[in-house]
Amino acid sequence: MTSTRRVKTAVAAAGISSFALLYAPQPVLPQLAAQYHLDPGGAALAVSVATGALAIAVLPIAALSEVIGRRPVILTSVLASVVFGLLLPLMPTYPALLVLRALQGIAIAGFPGVAAAYLAERLGRAGVAAAVGAMIAGNTVGGMLGRLSSGFSAGPLGWRGALFVVAGVGAVCSAITVVTLPPGTRPRGDAQLRAVAKGLVTALSKPVLLAQYAVALLAMGSFVALYNAAGFRLTGDPLNLSPAIASLVFLAYATGSVSSAAAGRLVARVGRRRALIGALLLTAAGAALTLPDSLPLVIAGFLVLTCAFFAAHAVANGWAAADAPENARGQVGGMYTATYYLGSSVGGAAGAWVYGHAGWPWLIAVVAMWLLLAAAAVGVGTRVPVQRRELVNAG
Repeated sequence: MTSTRRVKTAVAAAGISSFALLYAPQPVLPQLAAQYHLDPGGAALAVSVATGALAIAVLPIAALSEVIGRRPVILTSVLASVVFGLLLPLMPTYPALLVLRALQGIAIAGFPGVAAAYLAERLGRAGVAAAVGAMIAGNTVGGMLGRLSSGFSAGPLGWRGALFVVAGVGAVCSAITVVTLPPGTRPRGDAQLRAVAKGLVTALSKPVLLAQYAVALLAMGSFVALYNAAGFRLTGDPLNLSPAIASLVFLAYATGSVSSAAAGRLVARVGRRRALIGALLLTAAGAALTLPDSLPLVIAGFLVLTCAFFAAHAVANGWAAADAPENARGQVGGMYTATYYLGSSVGGAAGAWVYGHAGWPWLIAVVAMWLLLAAAAVGVGTRVPVQRRELVNAG
């Protein structure tokens, strides 16, 4: 196996493990709500607590990777998250489950916060776009596999058994990562606290990077809000599907795997700016398709919004990695990941609350507003200044 193929295999396996574990409770939120007498917003904390802890932990862990190296952080992340996943079904109370989910979120933070910087260093600027697309495709497969495994296992095994099944999937994938992940570049000897802080300032000073963080925050919040509420909508009136059948909605992730891997070709055709804004608007259109109480339209809407969201994420993540200054790669990756999972945590919980108190149409209205704001941020933050445009045209 070539070095590049080993890198892609390792990060894909790590992505499958991390994302399967992170979102494993999502299909069983209705079962958690029934057992612990929770509303949709309270049940959604099983997802939001983990993603919120991830968002908080990712920057310190990214800074740590500047000192000790990317590979040790990635390996520790995938192994620790599996251990917490195996312990999770053993928790006797809902508060205990939430505490362990927070710890699992911290453990998972080591992979998404460091992976893009690892790929940029290992493969160089030219190879990072395709590798990031492959990584996100693996993340997408992980999200789909974890949710489907959990949804189909919940019927015969209950929600605790379902979480055990997903932890087993994560254990297999983490073992593949441990065996195949090549060493990264050596840690920089000058990566002291001052250098790390300077890199963080740099990561926050470029408008083009701020635009990508806005996409991560708002688009991911929209996406998770929709999927957190999906189980309640599909199993409730008037659709009334069984939990196993309702979990088939996560097959839509297969479209995300294809679109994220193909995002590089889309960028080559129309440019990053048009590709990203177009993907965000298409995500909003897909969400609007789910408004009627028609199962075919709901399914079509989730297919469209999932495909478009992952294309937007791949473009934004690759854009941030490619434009990150050399002295701030880890910090840029950390900032993108922090805003991505902050969106997942806050947006996911807020969306479930809106659905629980106002219904699906209001949730779609809120999500559409978030996506339009993200598109506006891209339009403003990536605009070429007049002076620069004139120089480019003159050249």
